[in-house]
Amino acid sequence: MTTSSAVAPRLAARALTKTYGAVTALDHLDLEIGAGDVYCLLGANGAGKTTTINLFLNFVAPTSGQALVCGIDVTRDPLGSKRHLAYIPETVMLYRQLTALENLDYFAGLATGEQFSRDQLVQFLVDAGLRADQATQRVGGFSKGMRQKVGIAIAIAKRADVLLLDEPTSGLDPKASNEFSELIGQMRARGAAILMATHDLFRAKESGTRVGIMKHGALVAQMNTAEVGHADLERLYLAHMKD
Repeated sequence: MTTSSAVAPRLAARALTKTYGAVTALDHLDLEIGAGDVYCLLGANGAGKTTTINLFLNFVAPTSGQALVCGIDVTRDPLGSKRHLAYIPETVMLYRQLTALENLDYFAGLATGEQFSRDQLVQFLVDAGLRADQATQRVGGFSKGMRQKVGIAIAIAKRADVLLLDEPTSGLDPKASNEFSELIGQMRARGAAILMATHDLFRAKESGTRVGIMKHGALVAQMNTAEVGHADLERLYLAHMKD
């Protein structure tokens, strides 16, 4: 298949498969995601969404096939592939006793090896949707949505080519969820390729350029979000979820 971008894919799965004994968690996934593409993976728990992300992160090794980040096989060069990506899980893990600025300084420096000025760090946080005065607040008092904004700031500082998001809007209130969708749009405009695993059909339609439906480890349907309405997406999803 082709991507929505004319350039080579930033993320690619080639017959990517993961089995655990007799259980197939991911079954010969073929997928390409290009710059400026937001691909949303939908499916029930256990469908293979998180397994897909974990394979791109090299958290688990594939049984067969390849996971490629900017053309780099993640199993052959895990450090090289990670230089191009940022990962935002359902709950962004930060040091609660440190401020947003201190967390960003630490994680951005760790990821890039660069020393950023205070003004640069504050700007990254502002670009990610935090107010400048929140930069000096301890993240222990932050909401989930605010912690995610620190995660986005780390991705901005890293100049990540790829974002991997695992259930990022789970547990967010409507306002925070909408703000997160706006941030995804900004990262897309920066040219990032984004893979998001989600249960949120509405946000998948609003944020995604493409949607894929997974079931029992297989990609059973995919479509361009511009070509399907909210009601049609829900109908298609529910039809595929029937056994």
